[in-house]
Amino acid sequence: MISRRAVLLGGAAAGAAGFAPSALGRLPTSRDTLPKSAPVRRLALAAGEMEAPLLGPGKPRTKGVCTYDGTPFLTLRAPVGTRLQVDFENRLPDPTTVHWHGVRVPYLSDGVSPLTQAPIPAGGRFSYDVPLPDPGFYFFHPHCDETGQVGRGLVALLLVDDPAEAKLGFDAEHFVIVKDWRLDADNGRWLEMFTDEGASTSGTFGTVRATNGSVTPPRVEAPAYGDVRLRVIVADNTRTIDFGCDTEDAAIIAIDGQALPPLLLSKLPDEIWRMGPAMRLDVHVRMPAPGAEVKVYDYRTAEPYLLTTLVAVDKGRKKTSFRPKALPPPKVPQPDLKRATRLDYLVQTAAGPIVTAEPLPPDDPLAKALIASACVGSRTFWAINRNSWGAGPDLRLPPPLMTLRDGDSYILSITNVTKHVHPMHLHGHIFRVLSSSKKPGIPPYLADTVMTEPNETVEIAFRATSGDWVFHCHILEHMDSGLMGWFRVL
Repeated sequence: MISRRAVLLGGAAAGAAGFAPSALGRLPTSRDTLPKSAPVRRLALAAGEMEAPLLGPGKPRTKGVCTYDGTPFLTLRAPVGTRLQVDFENRLPDPTTVHWHGVRVPYLSDGVSPLTQAPIPAGGRFSYDVPLPDPGFYFFHPHCDETGQVGRGLVALLLVDDPAEAKLGFDAEHFVIVKDWRLDADNGRWLEMFTDEGASTSGTFGTVRATNGSVTPPRVEAPAYGDVRLRVIVADNTRTIDFGCDTEDAAIIAIDGQALPPLLLSKLPDEIWRMGPAMRLDVHVRMPAPGAEVKVYDYRTAEPYLLTTLVAVDKGRKKTSFRPKALPPPKVPQPDLKRATRLDYLVQTAAGPIVTAEPLPPDDPLAKALIASACVGSRTFWAINRNSWGAGPDLRLPPPLMTLRDGDSYILSITNVTKHVHPMHLHGHIFRVLSSSKKPGIPPYLADTVMTEPNETVEIAFRATSGDWVFHCHILEHMDSGLMGWFRVL
């Protein structure tokens, strides 16, 4: 199954393919986030296609479902402090890469073509160095033809376990993976993932809603009066949800894998947490009496959409008062807010490809880099400070939004002047969300992706790490049609 973008592969992709890291010349230093003595786990990983009953039992099966190791929503787990040496093989018919979302990897393992590597062709291989310095809930996915490949299921979960969390005594763990399918309901065939109408507005939505890959919302048993750890991810290309539960005994204990003091859902505005593509939550839910249920919903739709039902079963427990469990505090690098440099960025629409920033020096090894046409969309609709990532006929790598200094702290003010939401993701960093012009009551928290609403200004802060790092909207069509830039940190 060859995608529309793969057909467009030509001279631009060939130019990028020769742009391997070993040929890049002088680059920013690639920082390691673990000591060389860290334990190593070597693993083989392959991306490929399979057939699956996405429409449900008794309905036509769908070909060309993309998975890692032949397992829909593959889950990998490793202890914090482990280094993964990943030998990746591309068994897809199209080029791909692997991006380790939220993980503080050396930038040459970040999986962004052509910034950190060339696209991996069909049948090609690439080795990734993936240190795991921080516990939490992460995931990995392609960063080439991301709209098409993620749209067809190429997403996997990565859990980095902290031994100290075992003492908290959760009775059950359950994943809620929000991922829709864009299918013809009659024959199970894929519909076009990237449309100009969707890419230029709120995105092209799936036609079949699903949780954990199934059109039937899961029902999960847990001990009555017990404690469940929900791990929620929006793995969809486009969908934004308003996550909530029909119980007051529920609290957010981590955002994007980073612990925070427990935040009761009942104390939030409308008792929901808004999540866009790539965003994750860990939620502590106290189960009710035997036979009762806790329903987990997306409240953003006209009628609340049921994501999962937790069913309380009698295990001889007695009712106790609900006290949310606090995870160990994060140890990620923290910005120095008193010495931070402030940078202002507008997320805006664009009538076509725009680049207003100063170009890279001619002798910079990335100055002539070309973006593979297989990795982006066919049109440009978006920009950051009037600078658009290469798309359509404009496949040159744009200059960086800014050159930053390794170890220095920065405050980014992100203002969304469009009519649509944009979940903004910064690669290689965990940042602190400081404030929002529309959500003044939310306390600061750590994350790697932050939602920006129309006409909202959000401030985030981080300590910069050496490398070349992209900053983009995680509504994938927006990213593929220009809403991505990059920072060089020297």
